[in-house]
Amino acid sequence: MFTQSSLKYLALHALMLLALVCSSCKNSTPVTSHETAAEVKTQAAVQHPSDTLPAPTQVQSVVTVHSGKMKRDIDNTITLPQGYLAQGDNTCYPVVYLLHGYGDTHASWSQKFDLKDAATKHGVIIVCPDGQNSWYLDSPVDSTMQFETYVATELVNYIDTHYRTRADKASRAITGLSMGGHGALFLAMRHPEVFGSCGSMSGGVDITKFPDRWMLDKRLGKYAANKKAWADHSVINLVARLKPGQLNIIVDDGSQDFFYEVNMALHAALDKQGIKHDFSTRPGNHSWKYWCESLPKHLDFFDQAFAGKEVVCKTSINKSPTSPKVASSDTIKKKTNN
Repeated sequence: MFTQSSLKYLALHALMLLALVCSSCKNSTPVTSHETAAEVKTQAAVQHPSDTLPAPTQVQSVVTVHSGKMKRDIDNTITLPQGYLAQGDNTCYPVVYLLHGYGDTHASWSQKFDLKDAATKHGVIIVCPDGQNSWYLDSPVDSTMQFETYVATELVNYIDTHYRTRADKASRAITGLSMGGHGALFLAMRHPEVFGSCGSMSGGVDITKFPDRWMLDKRLGKYAANKKAWADHSVINLVARLKPGQLNIIVDDGSQDFFYEVNMALHAALDKQGIKHDFSTRPGNHSWKYWCESLPKHLDFFDQAFAGKEVVCKTSINKSPTSPKVASSDTIKKKTNN
């Protein structure tokens, strides 16, 4: 027979064993009746959804993504940092969405600027979608032009699924030139839960000032009969919905650019709303020379945000009143391409 003291000893011992078992359960992955220990270990090793898909083999490639909303395929030029392809690399990278202008394609940036070097230098994935003169809007009059949904939702989801990305707003930036500058700010301001940083180079940020240009009436209907739609799709009218600190914003324009006045108005509207932003103008017109000088500044700006630092915002207005505001020769050939 057990004495009272031996029973107390056995009870204490049992409690100690139970505590050890519970501790072990907390620190291990449970194995269900349908899983083996090896399967659990394999699942734990999966760090990103893209690990289950074929790995990219090229630093830069054209990737076709299907748009469910438009029911058609869209081409995109995707540029990876060189380290992405290194054996054993499991780094997750920030993403910069880089938008082209009116009359151009997904390939235009890569033809004019060394995106491979930029992606490697800044440690980012650069995604250039084909915007097809859409102004990056969901057109209320053309179901084949639904590029707000495509870029902000469908493409972002595809990139985060198929590439090793840091899939959060703080690690996503979007910028672009001209039509793409408008598009980048428009998408970020309407989807601040998706993009943490945004920029515009020579952006057409108030489309209501250009009612007869660049096929805008094909996207929104004739201005005279659809003034509200035009106003609702203009970047400058979205400023009122912004909250301080919601987005990291960088905007610049050439002082000889035909969008100079609307960019100055955007700068004033952002200041009035109390929205911190980096704004600059310098001598230059609506040209690739200007945009190729601007892009490195935008990437440097985004680097701060990707590193988790407070971005440095400055204002620099460099006027050149003696130079005429003209479009460059390649712009004129494209009927004032923007």
